Amino acid sequence: MLKGKKFILGVTGSIAAYKAAILIRLLIKKEAEVKVIMTRYAKEFITPLTLATLSKNPVLVEFYNPENGDWNSHVDMGLWADAFIVAPASANTIAKMAYGIADNLLLTTYLSARCPVIVSPAMDMDMFNHSSTQKNIALLKEAGVLIIEPARGDLASGLSGKGRMEEPETIIAALENFFKNSGSKKKLHEKLTGKTILVTAGPTYEALDPIRFIGNHSSGKMGYAIAEELASCGVKVILVSGPTSLTVSNKEIELITITSAHDMYKICLKHFPFCDGAVLSAAVSDFKPKEPSQNKIKSSANNLIIEMEPTKDIAAELGRIKTGKQILAGFALETDNEMENAREKIRKKNFDFIVLNSLRDEGAGFKTDTNKITIIDKYNKSEKYELKSKRKVALDIVAKLAQIF
Repeated sequence: MLKGKKFILGVTGSIAAYKAAILIRLLIKKEAEVKVIMTRYAKEFITPLTLATLSKNPVLVEFYNPENGDWNSHVDMGLWADAFIVAPASANTIAKMAYGIADNLLLTTYLSARCPVIVSPAMDMDMFNHSSTQKNIALLKEAGVLIIEPARGDLASGLSGKGRMEEPETIIAALENFFKNSGSKKKLHEKLTGKTILVTAGPTYEALDPIRFIGNHSSGKMGYAIAEELASCGVKVILVSGPTSLTVSNKEIELITITSAHDMYKICLKHFPFCDGAVLSAAVSDFKPKEPSQNKIKSSANNLIIEMEPTKDIAAELGRIKTGKQILAGFALETDNEMENAREKIRKKNFDFIVLNSLRDEGAGFKTDTNKITIIDKYNKSEKYELKSKRKVALDIVAKLAQIF
């Protein structure tokens, strides 16, 4: 999978820099080509001569060759590579990458690179867990950078925890998996480019009074991940989102924010007839207060009784009006009789397939960054998937859509 691939390896100032030598050897064994860029601080942990000998290419550190004044072109490097790996990636370099600071050759090459970027962090556990580092990593993920999570174990500080750069063998496996998925992604792009798909995400809030509401714990992460994956495959996405803290960056995503189930119902009915399909991942409230108070409900010693009424059933209505050329997919979050309830929902809502979650599965459901799903289609065929990141789950769902199209 890596044979003939061209890699830039960025090495930063970390005690884990010695692992860069092992990583280079493994890449060369895979018959890949490697060019190394080091930061000045990286030279204090491992010599350029070592990495140049292993990679069979000169190691670049400065913008100019101090011996002859030749310019080391970060633009040419960025165009040359099939992937740019930063391993180890220090907290300092991650922060600068996140905010576009270009004060060394490694960082300017990152900003010029048109290829995929893979980052393997290495630092002390407290540095990795610090809110600033976590925000910077989140920014890189939003920009499409693949983060290879650090491992847990003994650290150079003497502490033990999460922060160790992953072993080179694990990084190689991640690279092989990445390029394997990239090939699959190309096929998805060919199948889905030019489609328009409606995606719903997040919770809905149903007002009790001007201050309070009835809602749920949905973060919107699953729906936003689906929207991002669809957009990366050339799909025009209409993302109808309830209240969340999430943002989108892909220009192929049209974000429409709503609050209540009725708001979402109106927007979906407006856009769905002009779409090739829809993925309904929002956690829409099934009931709402029949008569919300116009004023704040005052505290009282007496019990409060609120009469509720059903909200509009978005899925059922879209299932009723969908044409034979449209695909409709829904979600089912169940606590018991999961398969039976999901199959019944397919029938009632006229879904082409449903994505089943179980709250019994650790790491699945609301607010998590992971999910564990089973996809069941209208022909009663089902496929279970292992626990994985929501972005990878989204890719499985997009692949199912492409298969039906």
